[in-house]
Amino acid sequence: MRVAFYTLGCKLNQCESEALASSFGSQGFFLVSPAEQADIYVVNTCTVTSKSEQKARRIIRKFSRENPESLIVVTGCYAQMDPDVFHALGPRILVVSGDQKDRLLKLPVYLNESGCAAAAGMEDVRRALGMVSEGDTDRFSFDASSFSSHSRAYLKIQDGCDNRCSYCRVTLARGNSMSLNLDDVLQRALRLEEAGFDEIILTGINISQYSSGAYGLSGLVAELLSSTRRSRFRLSSLEPDYLFLKNLDVLGDPRVCPHFHIPVQSGDDGILRRMARRYDSARVREAFALLRSIKDDPFIAADIIVGFPGETEEAFTSTRDLIDELQPAALHVFPYSSRPGTAAAYFSDHVPERVTGLRTAELRTMSTSFHHEYLTRWSGRAEEVLVELPPSETHEGQGITGNYLRVLIPREPEIAHRKGSRYPARLELHDSGLRAIPLDFL
Repeated sequence: MRVAFYTLGCKLNQCESEALASSFGSQGFFLVSPAEQADIYVVNTCTVTSKSEQKARRIIRKFSRENPESLIVVTGCYAQMDPDVFHALGPRILVVSGDQKDRLLKLPVYLNESGCAAAAGMEDVRRALGMVSEGDTDRFSFDASSFSSHSRAYLKIQDGCDNRCSYCRVTLARGNSMSLNLDDVLQRALRLEEAGFDEIILTGINISQYSSGAYGLSGLVAELLSSTRRSRFRLSSLEPDYLFLKNLDVLGDPRVCPHFHIPVQSGDDGILRRMARRYDSARVREAFALLRSIKDDPFIAADIIVGFPGETEEAFTSTRDLIDELQPAALHVFPYSSRPGTAAAYFSDHVPERVTGLRTAELRTMSTSFHHEYLTRWSGRAEEVLVELPPSETHEGQGITGNYLRVLIPREPEIAHRKGSRYPARLELHDSGLRAIPLDFL
């Protein structure tokens, strides 16, 4: 059978989809692109914004319309929160709630054992899911040994979140914070390194809340660095209230990527309080300064929510001024989206959609400018590049630097590039973007 995966949302969803794909692949199923015809489509959904939910519904309708004989399995956070939504989107749709997603890891085994792997119908899959529904769920069973869509490895170390931000629906879907114990993290990281992965991405809903015995996130990173030899480590989002010096010393290690993603959300203290965030704008300034003190001009990206209820012109100006002061390398700007079940859904002082659109456009323009300035600063510098797509005789390749710069890899017949390998290069900025010239070739 041919199986395709379509993933929306965060790196944790990507990690979990890769583990599911690895499970199906190990049982002899053919993994295909979601643009191809498949017997089973697995859609891993997100509930962060109404836009992500609309996108999920749209792709499910498309798969159902274009592949009427195919089975569509819907899972993830949106499936957890609103399972009944999906049954009207097509006749062959099965919903597996987000807290039951790990059951899908065993699905290909049961389909093989029942003799249905060649042509599974709705009832076959229902029976198989029923068979794997016994026993406790395990949110950390997503342990991929191969990654069909990425040259870098994902390692899930944490799930859920103890914060209760007034706009966030993910904590309702994922629950309280849970962490994979230290020994298991180290064992999985060693296996990934031995499998040839030169970069490991530590993922979770809020990895700043990682906790295993006496170890927090910084202690975990220190143990990973001492237990492995070669792999570099990239961290997903870090909360501003975690970024104190006592937590950051270990992040200065050369094998920790100089790339950080900070969910700032607003630069106005009043809005941050309404969001139930656990910091103020002064803490954000300190966090940026600390990251820049331990790394040489790191890539720092920031999330910003625009048009949150009560965001006056003065409050937006505070956000814009903070961003102008900090000049992050990139911004991820999200128009506020009211999410059912959250505290903010009951706030009444909404910002007009037109105003939110103008503010969003202004910040995205600033982001484009900051990003170009960052690329310009790095042009001419030497950096290690991880190969994501090796160059061929007809096309340049693609890679990524430690500080998350997307680069083109030139066609050099004298140099053989392997997907997932790293090589030292000099970065050169051209109209088409950064190119990575191998130092051995200069």
